[in-house]
Amino acid sequence: MYYQIKQYLKNFDWIIFSAVILLSAFGLMEVYSVALGLGSHDLVNFYKQAFFIVLGIILMFTFTFIDYRFLKSLSKYFYWLGALILIGVLLFGQTINGTKGWFSVFGFGIQPVEFIKVILILFLASYFSNLATKVKTLRHFVISGLSTLILAALIILQPDFGSALVLLAIWLIMVIMAGFNKKYFIVIGLLAVILSGVAWLTFKDYQKQRITTFLNPSLTSCSQAECYNSFQAIIAVGSGGLTGKGVGFGSQSQLKFLPEAQTDFIFSVVAEEMGFLGIALILSFFGILFFRSLSALKKVNNDFGIYFILGVIGLIFTHMFINIGMNIGLLPIVGLPLPFISYGGSATLSLFVAIGIMQNIIIKSKINY
Repeated sequence: MYYQIKQYLKNFDWIIFSAVILLSAFGLMEVYSVALGLGSHDLVNFYKQAFFIVLGIILMFTFTFIDYRFLKSLSKYFYWLGALILIGVLLFGQTINGTKGWFSVFGFGIQPVEFIKVILILFLASYFSNLATKVKTLRHFVISGLSTLILAALIILQPDFGSALVLLAIWLIMVIMAGFNKKYFIVIGLLAVILSGVAWLTFKDYQKQRITTFLNPSLTSCSQAECYNSFQAIIAVGSGGLTGKGVGFGSQSQLKFLPEAQTDFIFSVVAEEMGFLGIALILSFFGILFFRSLSALKKVNNDFGIYFILGVIGLIFTHMFINIGMNIGLLPIVGLPLPFISYGGSATLSLFVAIGIMQNIIIKSKINY
């Protein structure tokens, strides 16, 4: 047992771990900064996030020592359990900001969709790896797509279009890496147009306003309420300059002009308080995480591990890309957190679990390399 622990720690990728911890520390600092503007009594979110990070680290090391092959064998059961949980949250969940996507447990809000993203990666990695020696047929393409659409449809009903979009992005990344025939992707384009129309019919008014504001953001084309979030985020980003105004001194966040400053728009807080240099630092941490994870693929000797790592990278990159894009006005606001940085227990814990499984894959590959 001691020898096994020693082997695991020796082959543990401490650079990936360091990048994740630095991103989490960065986020915790900004959550504290936002809390200062809300008053000392609101430091509860800072303490909660610190607790989530510590618990996340514990979960990460726990999953590091769980054989990924055991999780792979249970992937189908995790999938159906995830689908049942999504149905349960629609029936019995708590509604926050117009989205019925939370369970309230002992005063903590648990958002199942964040864990569903990891479950989908686990399921697709298992499914595609089982097809490694077979021809990638249309049947396999359709089955994996429908499996993703089932979860995405349940999430859209909450409604949470942003998270549904992330699931579809994960599937698209993984089918591309699986090497399916390119002509199948033409069908995907047509389906995307049809599904976009169907999704539009299910959107609430505020969600439609977010998209119309993005497409035509001029003050004459929308009410102040519709444009407010986007404008304030852009102002915060632009006002930071090279070095920023200093942590705790951002006018947009401290004077409460910037909405959802701890979650959706925490990137704008970083930009305002720490400037371009702070943004560059965050992006460098993400870059190290992506580069190191991709580099680890060279020694991964099984298809499941390769697909899973690519899925996790796709998940984190998609979240990062969309969150930053909506903070600087390049993408519509869809309410996705910035990985490891935004306040939120479910997102934080699920990402640490994903990193833990990825570490187990890397460790076992190094040992057997």
